Amino acid sequence: MLFTVLTGLITSSLLVPFGKLMKTKWSVLLPFIPVILFLFYLWHVPVVANGTNVIQHLAWVPSLGVNFDFRLDGLSLLFALLITGIGTAIFFYGRSYLKGHIYFDRFFAYLLLFMSAMLGVVLSNNILTLFVFWELTSISSFFLIGFNNDSKESRNSALTALSITGLGGFFLLAGLVLAGNIAGTFIISELFAQHDKLVNHSLYPLIIGLVFIGAFTKSAQFPFHFWLPGAMKAPTPVSAYLHSATMVKAGIYLLARFTPILGNTELWNTTLLIVGGFTMVFAAIHALFRTDLKSILAYSTISALGILTFLLGLGTTEAFIAASVFILVHALYKATLFMVTGIIDHETHTRDLTKLGGLRKVLMPVFIAAVLAALSSAGLPSTFGFIGKDLIYEATLHYHHNWAIWLTALAVITNIGLVAAGFMAGIKPFTGKLPQAFEQVHLPYKSMWIPPLILAVLGLVFGIFPGITGDYFNHQTAIAIAGENLEMELKMWHGFNTVFILSLATLATGTIVYFLNKPSEAKLRAIEQFNHISPQYIITKIGAGIKQMSAWYTNVFHNGYLRSYHIKIILFAELLLGYKLWLGGPVRIDYANLTPLSWYEFGIAAILLGAMYLIVTTRSRLTAVVSTSVIGYCICLMFVFYSAPDLAMTQFTIDTLTTVLFVLVLYKLPPFINFTSRGVPIRDAIVALGFGIIISLIALRVLYEPNSTAISDFYGENAYLLAKGKNVVNVILVDFRGMDTMFETVVLSIAALGVYSLIKLRLKSSEKE
Repeated sequence: MLFTVLTGLITSSLLVPFGKLMKTKWSVLLPFIPVILFLFYLWHVPVVANGTNVIQHLAWVPSLGVNFDFRLDGLSLLFALLITGIGTAIFFYGRSYLKGHIYFDRFFAYLLLFMSAMLGVVLSNNILTLFVFWELTSISSFFLIGFNNDSKESRNSALTALSITGLGGFFLLAGLVLAGNIAGTFIISELFAQHDKLVNHSLYPLIIGLVFIGAFTKSAQFPFHFWLPGAMKAPTPVSAYLHSATMVKAGIYLLARFTPILGNTELWNTTLLIVGGFTMVFAAIHALFRTDLKSILAYSTISALGILTFLLGLGTTEAFIAASVFILVHALYKATLFMVTGIIDHETHTRDLTKLGGLRKVLMPVFIAAVLAALSSAGLPSTFGFIGKDLIYEATLHYHHNWAIWLTALAVITNIGLVAAGFMAGIKPFTGKLPQAFEQVHLPYKSMWIPPLILAVLGLVFGIFPGITGDYFNHQTAIAIAGENLEMELKMWHGFNTVFILSLATLATGTIVYFLNKPSEAKLRAIEQFNHISPQYIITKIGAGIKQMSAWYTNVFHNGYLRSYHIKIILFAELLLGYKLWLGGPVRIDYANLTPLSWYEFGIAAILLGAMYLIVTTRSRLTAVVSTSVIGYCICLMFVFYSAPDLAMTQFTIDTLTTVLFVLVLYKLPPFINFTSRGVPIRDAIVALGFGIIISLIALRVLYEPNSTAISDFYGENAYLLAKGKNVVNVILVDFRGMDTMFETVVLSIAALGVYSLIKLRLKSSEKE
């Protein structure tokens, strides 16, 4: 499984140096990457269908509990097949859709990166690696949504999506780490046994709150839904892949995966019911007012995600079965409709529903795919969508609560809206009279209209033979969500009962709404009058406030002046250390135990004071540098007096080198210091004096602290035995603290490169401005 995750990552990185080859006939190889991965997971279907989970463990950072732990069960297998199967269709489709694009290779590099990240999310059996891949999906989707980087709207949409999902990822990490620490393990399969311990913990509400924020932001639940319609600025292959079957369902996958771990409580179920129920109704109604095909599909996608959240909130066996089926139902018809929309846009250069019509006359195979997908979306008998809708109604009607009738009513209202929205996107552009402007429209490449047709036909095949998916996919998926064995048998016909009547009523009413509803710009503007109370407006305002506060903070604390940084750091250290000293009480000095000062120590102290006076008062840079070196050499003498010649030699070398470097730098600067005000030297002197006093008080207090030599004894005893070095200081730096030293060296190297780059930088006059 690790190989399948790394395949996309490695190929994505190879497209950077060899991308030009992919713009030629070699691009035909790209779709076969998801094909191979799809066949790999298809090969595991019989194993998983028999109830066997495939486990893989590879050590990565075992000391931190971070390993490559992968687990293939019913839930992860279904998602892996969707990611690679629909990915295959998107790769063939996108290869023709973006043919000749200047960034063709870059697009597929991003797409491969995203595919690998999604596989990593659904396969991870370690919550830390799951989070790593989770964040990678946000980053790669940012690149894909903002792919048309010459468009300001695309850039803004990408930033909005990254901000919302990235913020959710931050909270998700906190929730996952809390859960892992309480349970004592980061392995997801081991967390199942810790359910009671987690739900009975005092931090349980905080944990699920953090997890909910992560899942709701990724799966566009209200009030975080607004990033998804904005993301429609991305190329259609991106919308068809990310926003129908993969990325937006990552949050649903997370909730489903953690239902056996954190779920089955009133707080968990009620929250999901409220959020999912409101989202599905809100988005279904909003879809009816849209005139842009991708906007219609975006809001209907939000509604479908709300349905899945709603079903997980119900928390019953029927609801888990319905969710396992609807995940596949929605992926098939929504990916089809997105690709059909892309074909319409590609050929007519418009997605405006008020301008489209009659396209069946010139795009017949596309029309067939669109109609099949729209009918599955509507839940017509013999389609897979019909079975999905029946299962939703069974779950609400059989809910063991007085709210069952009201929950069923919400589901009916939502599905009526989705029926009408599906017909608007899948049927309306193809019916009616063909506008004269579109008479020259013709079928695109076969690789563009065959993939959506295949997905649409699958929706029909699975509807006629539901046992295929029920026995091999959905059964084990429902078991994984429920966390326990359950019985399941999908049938095309469940008899003439209440559920069937509700399905027919939904289909009939949705069809009536479709014919009565006339989307227009006027209706759209009417609902946009309420934008000032929308979550997008409120969150945008909050973001603007944070931006203003950040600008103020940056101007005050990060103004680009090194002297400003120094004085703020020193002042903060003084306050912190002074506060700590104050808590410890007054410093008591036992003068009788102090070593008497010798005449040469008095002499060194006098030289130090004189040098410091020169540094503060002089206006000559060279005099200040030389005086600073005098202080360093005085410290060298102190080391010699107190039997530390190695430190003295180190200090001497550093001071000499520093002085030489300062002189070299000053050669390019004015010879005199130009103070902006007379108070600057006085201020600096006060700050420095305060710091010196605090350090002196700390040193005096340390003298009377119990002296523990356990650490120094350890290094002295083991330096030669373990590291074969006689110089204890060198052994500590190179072996015991080798990692720290390595990073310090890296930081210094980066700083040196930066300084060298600035020295060699030659700007044009226009660039300087």
